[in-house]
Amino acid sequence: MVKPYEDPRMQVNLAGVTMKTPVTTASGTFGFGLEFTDFLNLDHIGAITVKGTTLKPRPGNKGQRLVETPAGVLNCVGLENPGVEYFLKETLPHLRQVTKTPVIVNIDGDSAEDYGTLAELLDVDGVDAIELNISCPNVKQGGMAFGVTAHGAAEVVSAVRKVYKKTLIVKLSPNVTDITEIARAVEGAGADSVSLINTLLGMAIDAEKRRPILSTVTGGMSGAAVKPIALRMVWQVAKAVNIPVVGLGGIMNWKDAVEFLLAGATAIQ
Repeated sequence: MVKPYEDPRMQVNLAGVTMKTPVTTASGTFGFGLEFTDFLNLDHIGAITVKGTTLKPRPGNKGQRLVETPAGVLNCVGLENPGVEYFLKETLPHLRQVTKTPVIVNIDGDSAEDYGTLAELLDVDGVDAIELNISCPNVKQGGMAFGVTAHGAAEVVSAVRKVYKKTLIVKLSPNVTDITEIARAVEGAGADSVSLINTLLGMAIDAEKRRPILSTVTGGMSGAAVKPIALRMVWQVAKAVNIPVVGLGGIMNWKDAVEFLLAGATAIQ
């Protein structure tokens, strides 16, 4: 019996990135890949999408950053990471010693210029694509997330596209009125692919203490509960754009994955 990662029928082309299976990891859930080598052979998956990376190291948010809900989790980790310099000098070389699987780097910035600088720095051998997290706050516009307006989303993509010629994936936020509008905007600005959905904004309250549980009050909701919303948005976006769609959100088993592919996704996280 041919194993899935050895079966050529499982291979997909994600905007120029050849994946041996349609499965990549979701940024933020898999660290930088190296943390999971005791549990999984990294050569058996289609790609590794690493944790969100920023220009400077970030310690993340203080206080409680994770809370369970009946069908998922809320988190406010706060983009904790060692920064792009450490990633390039330490993490990437080690990762490349362990696996030849394509590496996709998720990046986060406080301005369009930040994203452009990160993209330039990551235009190196060993990085096959970058994924823009446009759910980050734009400090120049009062903290509004880039991804909640077509203009803001396109601005980031344009800044990156000027300096980065490899595969460019844009991770879309579900916290918008019309996600297809954002998808079309980033396609028009030069995105090669879109991934969706990012976490939904949620909140948890301790009824006995009468106060929010998360240190930042609100956080990102992920898990099985978000799957129907994610599936609907993937279906909508796949019909609205001509670039490949990567589906994610609440995928717990093979049937969930297949549903996303049937909804129009080329690959899943």
